[in-house]
Amino acid sequence: MFGLAIVLIIVASIVLILIVLAQNSKGGGLSSSFGGGGQYGGVVQKNQFMEKSTWTLAIVVIVLSITASLSINRAVVDPQSAIQEQMKELNTTEIPQMPSVEDVNKRQEEETK
Repeated sequence: MFGLAIVLIIVASIVLILIVLAQNSKGGGLSSSFGGGGQYGGVVQKNQFMEKSTWTLAIVVIVLSITASLSINRAVVDPQSAIQEQMKELNTTEIPQMPSVEDVNKRQEEETK
């Protein structure tokens, strides 16, 4: 299910990109500046179709994204991470102890003799 959702998301996204690139801007772009701004019946219908298909594909991508996230197989994992396990291993190794004051004094007395 997850793989199918991902493939459909990719296809819908590519089609959405192509439709957005094929659309004219709402302001008419450069063509309206040079007298080409008048729209005829076919152009208006084309723009309405492009706008509706843009919204439809955007909603499809959102729904498929939610579906994909819900269909991910989430296996039950031990709550402790690998880092926590490594920390436990480090804590089990012996750390050298700091010499006490008595030990330091004894060594100094032995060195002076």
